[in-house]
Amino acid sequence: GVQLINQIAPIAEAEGHHPDLHLTYGSLRVDLWTHAAGGLTENDFVLAAKIDQIQPT
Repeated sequence: GVQLINQIAPIAEAEGHHPDLHLTYGSLRVDLWTHAAGGLTENDFVLAAKIDQIQPT
């Protein structure tokens, strides 16, 4: 949960693209979309791929 958020945050900052993170008991949902475009853009897929590469701690 929180550890994963702490791993996502610097990646999102470096990309200049910030997901909506929803932390609940036992779960973290990451929502990616480009507000200005009203949908998905290449930036969303790039950030998603980088988040997928995070190794659990």
